[in-house]
Amino acid sequence: MSSIADRSVHHTPPVQAGDAGHAALRAWLFSVAGLIFAMILVGGATRLTGSGLSITEWQPILGAIPPLSEAAWLEAFEKYKQIPQYQRINTGMDLAAFKAIYWWEWAHRFLGRFIGLAFFVPFMIFWLRGAIPRPLSPKLAVIFALGGAQGLLGWYMVQSGLVERTDVSQYRLAAHLGLAVLIYGAILWVAFGLGERARPAGGARQSAALKILAGLFAGLVFLQIILGGFVAGTDAGLSHNTWPLMDGTIIPGGLGVMQPWYVNLFENVLTIQFNHRMLGYALAALAGLGLIFGWGRAGPRVRTVLALTFTAVIVQIALGVLALLSQLQIGLALAHQAGAIMLFSLALYQLRTMIR
Repeated sequence: MSSIADRSVHHTPPVQAGDAGHAALRAWLFSVAGLIFAMILVGGATRLTGSGLSITEWQPILGAIPPLSEAAWLEAFEKYKQIPQYQRINTGMDLAAFKAIYWWEWAHRFLGRFIGLAFFVPFMIFWLRGAIPRPLSPKLAVIFALGGAQGLLGWYMVQSGLVERTDVSQYRLAAHLGLAVLIYGAILWVAFGLGERARPAGGARQSAALKILAGLFAGLVFLQIILGGFVAGTDAGLSHNTWPLMDGTIIPGGLGVMQPWYVNLFENVLTIQFNHRMLGYALAALAGLGLIFGWGRAGPRVRTVLALTFTAVIVQIALGVLALLSQLQIGLALAHQAGAIMLFSLALYQLRTMIR
């Protein structure tokens, strides 16, 4: 009897002491990622409603308090009246309309502050309790530092629209969006990796080609989001509102009219939208190639991820087309933006699954 019991104990999988801690860390990181997801969407709504320049000052602490009296509202409104956006576009706007755009920008900034607290406070609690694995602490510290840099970059972006322009620089907007997505992706990457166990000897390994495809796909999704930032920053989505043709042709004329040629990539609205469309098609082809190539070479889990990723690309393209045809109706435009972040999340999970 004792030998049977001994063998039973011997074959019982050991309980990992860190499993509960990893679950708590993952829940925290996924929660912060969810907040960043929401902030990106609020930022998109801020852009679509023309609200981003409604607050003309950056007060990291006191700015968390909105105007609380009629006099305070009038003071904020007077400051807005001094910038080109009001003088050239919104002349005659009343206080009620100003409040509407003010609340969008205030919500965006407040959410940024809240995310900082939602990251820092639990981080300190976990760290003081010794619940953060030693190799993870510097990675999380870098992510927190990037969050601080994101706040500075956001104000740098707003500054570009306060003096001569009536909106913010598309370069700074794309950089601000790109850093937000980079922080979001870094948090997901860390969360996906928590508690990963080494693959047992003889376990299924993905081919090098699948790993390369997954890495290329994730990188191109990130690039596509940056291109989307340039589309938003130049209002390129408000022109050429036809599909599948642009100006009645597949490859429209005027793609390279600006000099030097590379300026077209960032300032020519026709070229910006064309590149965004073409990269979308390339992503669909790449996702389809990964699905076909991996279907007979990967396990059930990877095949499921590949199928979900391909489906997400097709849905995202459809949302982009609908948003374009509607001339950026806000609901469709935000759905397209949300789809982009969800696709990026899937791309990262796909890559993480491949390299385990």
